[in-house]
Amino acid sequence: MSENSRPSVLFVCVHNAGRSQMAAGYLQRLAGERIDVLSAGSQPAEQVNPVAVEAMAEEGIDIHSEQPKLLTDSVVRTADVVVTMGCGDECPYYPGKHYEDWVLDDPAGQDLEVVRPIRDEIKRRVQALVARIDPATNARERR
Repeated sequence: MSENSRPSVLFVCVHNAGRSQMAAGYLQRLAGERIDVLSAGSQPAEQVNPVAVEAMAEEGIDIHSEQPKLLTDSVVRTADVVVTMGCGDECPYYPGKHYEDWVLDDPAGQDLEVVRPIRDEIKRRVQALVARIDPATNARERR
């Protein structure tokens, strides 16, 4: 990543329908245009999990129009940071990328009461990620 370019983060889970979509929604909200946000799945679902959509709506973040996307080598090459969430060996690895594996329960098939704590943990981790990689935050700290 060059001095003037924005970092990019790729969130990956199996279906790209719950955890990775919630993480992408939070990162977009918290970092805006300062960080490029990508998400994909090794076996994308037909649609985003409606309970994840509902949980994020409670936070004022609308992910209902998002579409699960297939994980490709090119999208991984584009990312500076790759955050995996339960895709295991199906996630491609490229040297030079920063990888994080977030162990989180899968919200698929769960009700809202179970998904809320997953959502809240994702929010906490995304906030910590932003604090580490956001160019604006880092510039303020160097002053």
